[in-house]
Amino acid sequence: MEQQQYLSDTNVVIDFLGKKIPASGLDFMNGVIDSVPNVSVITKIEVLGFNAPKEYYELLTNFMNDATILDLTSDIVDVSINIRKIHKTKLPDAIIAATAIVYDFVLISRNVSDFKNIKGLKVIDAHSL
Repeated sequence: MEQQQYLSDTNVVIDFLGKKIPASGLDFMNGVIDSVPNVSVITKIEVLGFNAPKEYYELLTNFMNDATILDLTSDIVDVSINIRKIHKTKLPDAIIAATAIVYDFVLISRNVSDFKNIKGLKVIDAHSL
């Protein structure tokens, strides 16, 4: 049986690297991160666009260098359009949700409410594990 794949949302990447997730969530995230983490290109833009101190920015950059960055595809664009039409979701969240749906990944996000009711999207919160 194929192992479940995950897509990490921006807030989870920042909280994981800043050790701001409860212990059980950190244990879960360590397992996810140990097998190369997946992130949307939007998460890369948001994380590296964060105005962080130099040593923390290096940590963020190293994380992104080790991650699989999933770029926009025509399928992701089409699903993003549908999500925005139906749910009035912010564009970055729509792209992240669409990326998880297209790749059949479970989205890990602290902001579960931002993604509720999006058909075909599975979401978990590492903060509540």
